[in-house]
Amino acid sequence: MVRGLVHPALDLDRWGGEAHVSLVAFDFRDTRVLLCRVPGYIAFPEVNLRTYVRHSGVRGVVFLSELVPQKLVAAVARTVYNEPYRATRMESATAIGGDRVCVTHRVFAGGREHTVTAVGSNEAVVPPTDSAEHFFKEHEWGFGRTRDGRLLRFRVRHPLWAVRTLHDIVLDVDFGAMYGSEWAWLSDAAPISVVFAVGSPVIVDAPRVIAAK
Repeated sequence: MVRGLVHPALDLDRWGGEAHVSLVAFDFRDTRVLLCRVPGYIAFPEVNLRTYVRHSGVRGVVFLSELVPQKLVAAVARTVYNEPYRATRMESATAIGGDRVCVTHRVFAGGREHTVTAVGSNEAVVPPTDSAEHFFKEHEWGFGRTRDGRLLRFRVRHPLWAVRTLHDIVLDVDFGAMYGSEWAWLSDAAPISVVFAVGSPVIVDAPRVIAAK
């Protein structure tokens, strides 16, 4: 299924011999465009569905769907990156108590509320490079395609992310309602890995057309 959604020049990257998709929820903080803050668009959540690819030995991700709360953010991302952004009502909350951190993301799409809640340790460590956590969280490149089908690549720069020890995860998501009937099977699938990363400042470079070798 995923093979048909990525550029034909890309190979699927595999963990444990299998291709994977991930649901990733996070928050933008202190967002800037060309080093400038845009009032009203500085902090907001995003939830995306992604898969993992390789091109000429370089590992990266392809975003299958990206949800944000602001129509302007979605429109700019579609225009500049030709990425599958869509605006919908969303909210997120973070609570810190003692040695634990709880983060909740709520998405209102497809006629219902979808919730992702993770509870993890306040302390965090960088996992080894041969771990599943590293495989799923560390990708320097994003890949897409132009409107006329050429391969696009953009760099995502950040330090290695530390991860929290996960104490609890609550996933109440109807994938069919949120992403379409072709993804409904994910609602009954058990995750093979759950990563609660701390995050950091991130720089996303402008996309460039590259040769589809």
